[in-house]
Amino acid sequence: MSEQATASAKTSAPARGRIELLDLARGIALLAMFVYHFAYDLSFFRLIRVDVVSDPGWRLFARLIAGSFLAIVGFSLILATRNGLNRKAYAKRFAMVAGAALVVTIGTRFAIPENFIFFGILHHIALASLLALPFLRLPALALALVAAAWFALPFILGGEVFESEWLSWLGFGPWPYTADFVPLFPWFACVLAGMALGKLALARAPEGGWALWRARSAPARLVALGGRNSLIVYLVHQPLFIGALMLFMQLSGPKLPDAEAVPFLSACQRSCVATGTPKEACERVCSCSMEGLKREELWSRVLADALTPEQTERARAIGMACARAR
Repeated sequence: MSEQATASAKTSAPARGRIELLDLARGIALLAMFVYHFAYDLSFFRLIRVDVVSDPGWRLFARLIAGSFLAIVGFSLILATRNGLNRKAYAKRFAMVAGAALVVTIGTRFAIPENFIFFGILHHIALASLLALPFLRLPALALALVAAAWFALPFILGGEVFESEWLSWLGFGPWPYTADFVPLFPWFACVLAGMALGKLALARAPEGGWALWRARSAPARLVALGGRNSLIVYLVHQPLFIGALMLFMQLSGPKLPDAEAVPFLSACQRSCVATGTPKEACERVCSCSMEGLKREELWSRVLADALTPEQTERARAIGMACARAR
């Protein structure tokens, strides 16, 4: 084989096979998601003192994870369509993601009806894979500019636009009370940014050789394997985590005292969100209220629904003080 033919074969190899570096990136994002979700579950069952949902550091970590997944979606779409759109493969992938999103909605509707997932990360990915198609032909700079505008739009328009409950998935109004929410605005900007990066990386592929990278070590191969099967890994990891924690709690004896706070926090946050207050603010207010009730030695009476009229007024004052402090 001539040198020219050999070079041609090397540069065309990625077009016929998977790009393992992308699988590795997706696998690393999965590992980060495992860390967050396991901490979230520990916090939900009150096995740790940190309130993961309201803690600023954990919230930032969750946003970085979601953004990385969506950017990888945009990057992957550019690579998958660099030689044209394979309609059959595209339709199959879309059906898989949309079907998985439906499974998540149905499953959480039965498991956690008070905050079931109706527009989470999978729902966003399914819709984004459709919305991204008209942007495929744009150059990297144009994609970056559209991404910046998309990200800024909900902050410019404010919360008065599309405040209807049925349009909450757009991301303009108050965030609903749900276990996972990734609205169209501003999160689709991450997909567009990933597409811009894909355009830039694709232009440099023959020089950088990133598309030819292969996982050599056992840990790298394992992480890349997870990234290659990210959809099934996403669907099964939380049931496994929750099942393991519930088994641990049964085997370890009586539930921890703070486990009984979950119904109070859920009811408090639902009532707060119903007033139009953003979800994250409600989480902080309700956590603050719970701690205040404990300090005032009213917590046990709240759980027993045995507050006197005077104690009810004290509890209301604690809640109002937390609302002002947010």
